[in-house]
Amino acid sequence: MLLENDQFLSRLTLMFDKSRTKGHVSICMKRYDGRTKPIPKTRPVPVKKKGQSSKLNPKIPPASAPHPDPSEYMCLVRAVFKNEKISTVVHSKEVNKFQLAYCNLLKSNMDGLKRQKKQKTKKATQ
Repeated sequence: MLLENDQFLSRLTLMFDKSRTKGHVSICMKRYDGRTKPIPKTRPVPVKKKGQSSKLNPKIPPASAPHPDPSEYMCLVRAVFKNEKISTVVHSKEVNKFQLAYCNLLKSNMDGLKRQKKQKTKKATQ
């Protein structure tokens, strides 16, 4: 579900609270260019052989023009807890503000982590 940045952070806080007893929250951040459709593949040009007609496969649609590069990239942030999925798109102008709020949220919710047990190594006696 696509949310605004502030709503995303508040819902993420609720997810962290629910995951304290059981479960985990997976977070993914990636560059987003605003496309909702995949980039079309280029079709190979069929080579004409002597005595054969150059028919294209009717099952494959004709290739379309490639998408132009976006003027501004954005950041897509997704979070998943059990079967609940939330996401938000952060514009480049708002990245610093969002990053600070996100960092504070992570710092406040990282206190439930378990300590890793250190193994004691025995030194060889000489």
